[in-house]
Amino acid sequence: MLSSPVIFWQIWAFVAPGLYQHEKRVVLPFTFLSSFCFLGGAIFGYYVVFPPAFRFLMGYTTDFLSALPTVKEYFSLSLRLLIAFGVVFELPVVMVLLAKIGVVDGPFLRKNRKYAFLISFVIAAILTPTPDIVNQCLMGIPMVVLYEVSIIAVWLLGRKKLTGFDTQEIADKE
Repeated sequence: MLSSPVIFWQIWAFVAPGLYQHEKRVVLPFTFLSSFCFLGGAIFGYYVVFPPAFRFLMGYTTDFLSALPTVKEYFSLSLRLLIAFGVVFELPVVMVLLAKIGVVDGPFLRKNRKYAFLISFVIAAILTPTPDIVNQCLMGIPMVVLYEVSIIAVWLLGRKKLTGFDTQEIADKE
């Protein structure tokens, strides 16, 4: 986490010379929003989902069996949840990006809402490390809410399509 600003700067220094000026103006807000959404998802996962997931796993303790998780198992569970929720919370940013390049639009997202809800809970069942329904709902319900936020974000921000070729800018470079 501490080295990520340096890593992102190196990636940007490599990619930036190949981008047009209008593309550079779009990358910065997407990078900021993407980072914000990922951190928000990780925080949500840590404070809202991790405690019930850990309690569920510790619930197997009986008079004859005691759960003694190792530090490796604890960090594995927490890291898996943090990454899963960080990636899941990227949904609005990804949808706006797909709308900008013309893959999806608001009516398409509204028409396929029921399939998105089903897919959200299937993904939640796959990504949550515990088999209980509570943790699956703690991931599935935010995914449904984020899908609705994505529809609104696509409606607000996804109107103008990005094109990779601006003829005036190409002529100026030549």
